[in-house]
Amino acid sequence: MNPEASNQGHDALPVRADRQDLVEGSPVLDGELVDYGPNKRRATRAERFTSWWQRSPRVPAVLKSRRLAVQAAKDLVVRLLRSPFRIAGAVVRGVAVAARWWRSWVRVSDYREAAEQSEKLADKFTDIRALTLFRWKVTGGVLVVGAVAVAVLDLLYGSRSLWITGALVSVGLAVLGRRKDGSPGRKPVLAGPRTLTWTMDPQVLVDAFRDAKLIGKDESLRLVERALRVGDGRAITVDLPATRKAADVIKNREALASALAVDEVQLIVERVRGNGGHAGRVSMWVADSDPYASPPVRTPLLGVQRWDAWRPVPFGRDARDRRIDLPLVWTSLLVGAIPRQGKTFAARLAAAGLILDPHTRLYVADFKSGKDWYAAAQVAHRFMSGDESEHVLTLVDWLVELVSEVQGRYRRMQDLDDLVCPESKITPDMSRDPVLDMPITAIFIDEVQVPLENRSPVEVEGKKLTAGGYVGELLTWLARKGPAAGILLVLATQRPDSKTIPSNLRAVLGSRFALRVMDWRDSNIVLGEQMNTRGYDSSRLLASHKGVGILRPDGETDVGADVLAMTVRTFYMPNEDWRTICQQGRALREAERTLTGHAAGEDSRPVLDHAAVAKAIGGGSAAEVESGPEAELPEPLASVVDYLGDELASGDRDFVPTAELVSALEVESTAFGRQMGDLGCKPTRERVTTEDGVRQVRGYLMADIGAAVATHRGAGTDDE
Repeated sequence: MNPEASNQGHDALPVRADRQDLVEGSPVLDGELVDYGPNKRRATRAERFTSWWQRSPRVPAVLKSRRLAVQAAKDLVVRLLRSPFRIAGAVVRGVAVAARWWRSWVRVSDYREAAEQSEKLADKFTDIRALTLFRWKVTGGVLVVGAVAVAVLDLLYGSRSLWITGALVSVGLAVLGRRKDGSPGRKPVLAGPRTLTWTMDPQVLVDAFRDAKLIGKDESLRLVERALRVGDGRAITVDLPATRKAADVIKNREALASALAVDEVQLIVERVRGNGGHAGRVSMWVADSDPYASPPVRTPLLGVQRWDAWRPVPFGRDARDRRIDLPLVWTSLLVGAIPRQGKTFAARLAAAGLILDPHTRLYVADFKSGKDWYAAAQVAHRFMSGDESEHVLTLVDWLVELVSEVQGRYRRMQDLDDLVCPESKITPDMSRDPVLDMPITAIFIDEVQVPLENRSPVEVEGKKLTAGGYVGELLTWLARKGPAAGILLVLATQRPDSKTIPSNLRAVLGSRFALRVMDWRDSNIVLGEQMNTRGYDSSRLLASHKGVGILRPDGETDVGADVLAMTVRTFYMPNEDWRTICQQGRALREAERTLTGHAAGEDSRPVLDHAAVAKAIGGGSAAEVESGPEAELPEPLASVVDYLGDELASGDRDFVPTAELVSALEVESTAFGRQMGDLGCKPTRERVTTEDGVRQVRGYLMADIGAAVATHRGAGTDDE
């Protein structure tokens, strides 16, 4: 046997063979099969020309895109329709400019000003007088010659010569009177609102960015896409100068709206992401009028027979009239607002999509104790309405049942085939399989602050806890582990503050919707820390805009997956529509035989396993609840803690500048420093990296702030 052949792979035969059966063969070579597919045909001349046309920078963009060509045609039509008025205005300005020039010429203004500056006006008066008379004679002579020439042409050629002469003079005056920056008399002192001017003159948009201090005086913008008519407004895409960021434009949207002379609700600014975008590319849309002044649109769910819970639920429309769908599966939702702003309507919109899916299971707890959720009783697996302590204790039983349900689902997933359950997450087929019994289950709690603030004592495994603290721990655990098992939470509150909703609960609620609130702190409680510094503050929403809020979705929406937040006006769903949807949901469940629990007339009590639940949520947090309510922090330390939020406990940040706190809290710096010093927080200096380089700034260590918080809370506990 050839040793080289053996090294090529003959030394590992699948069956034993005698030596005389072995035949020397050629070496075995390793290789890879490459399929080049069918032979490519050579591109035709027309195809090569088309490719060059689309890629060439010399060809205008308007000739490459049908959309841009249509828009250019519309702009051309508008220009043609406006041209008679523009020409007439230019002729009038030309007459004024010509008259002003002639007056200066005939009065010898330049000669007179030179004589005045040299203080020789008296010596030159005779010469100026003579030159003035001469120019008057020249003017008269020109007028006479012109009149004679016109009369001769009229005799020779008729009235046609008069029309031609008038047209030539008009064209000359129009050219002379064209608008030109820097020319006296051709640019009004009061420019007026620039709402539509920037669509015709991009320089106005550049001036607006400069006035808003978003770019420097010597910087400009690069037009990526010219102004287009989109919906009831105009859209444009620009590139900022180098080192300028789109996030700063979004943050200072109010200043830009002021520079454009529009209300900020009419202006939408978004960063362009993906392959066609970068950190300095901004997409703007300016509405012609207030987009939220029109009557609200009723929910499109009224026109459907059933809905799939795995599809995002129709939630509302943004200012550009784009429909915004809210994903619910694998996430949870927090809705916050002051009373009578549409909070319950928003929560019911989320519930409507689940109600129209007969394979979902609903828990509804209405602590407002009104009629808003009453119709849901005919479809809900568990339902209650009231604000007494007994209702809070009933909610505790529900949450304990759901925690046990989540644990049971994860245990059953371990025994499922990888084709049925590819990973430890519920799938659409699993949620509809009656044998597995893992339907999408949602718990809706309106006025969630009622159970969270309840101080009724409960006993869990020999420990005395407060009902509100225990509810908070159970909700936090469900928000963390429930979505992957098909359990989701929708919480609504009219008191969005740090004392009502624990920070560890807010941190795990994926989707947020903030309608109008009282101040930026409440807005940050709902939307997340420092969202106001990114340009999203629901306290700035108008009181007249009912149902308008800022949505921070957890998942992809119709406007893109990379949008941090957006202003949305929810669909309108009055009680009669709500009852219709609930009746339709009940009919679907009866047809599918999925009506259970309260809706089916079953008063079965939850099967509770407090020992397993207490073990699941952990004993450390329960011990903290047992100690009673935390002592209130004095100001301004309480505001500092609210502003820092989760950053104070996470350890992701070691230092916070004083200037940042003073700006965010809107306080006077000297008084703030004195008060913080009295509370045990002494300022220090640290070197931080800024846009201008590394600088030494004054501020507070996060460890010192945490120590002051612990000191004051410990003192409050001892006093109790």
